[in-house]
Amino acid sequence: MLNKFGPSGQGEAQVEYLDGDFRVTSPGSYVRCAITGEHIPLDELKYWSVDRQEAYATPEAVLSRHYPAQLKKA
Repeated sequence: MLNKFGPSGQGEAQVEYLDGDFRVTSPGSYVRCAITGEHIPLDELKYWSVDRQEAYATPEAVLSRHYPAQLKKA
C-alpha cells in the first residue's frame, strides 16, 4: 500500500478513506468529488465518507449527499 506522501503519479488516484486519514492504494494526483465530479488534488482533500468510501470537494457537497431533503427545503 502507498500512503498520501508516496509517489504521486498522474491522473486519478485510488484511495481508501479511513477515520481521520486516507491511504493511497494506486498513485495519482487527484480524486473525484462524488457529487460534483470536480477533481480534488490529494493535498487539498479534506472531506470524505468512510462508510461510502467517497470524497467531497466542499462542505456543501457533504451536506447534499447526507442530508438532501433538508437542502431542498431551504
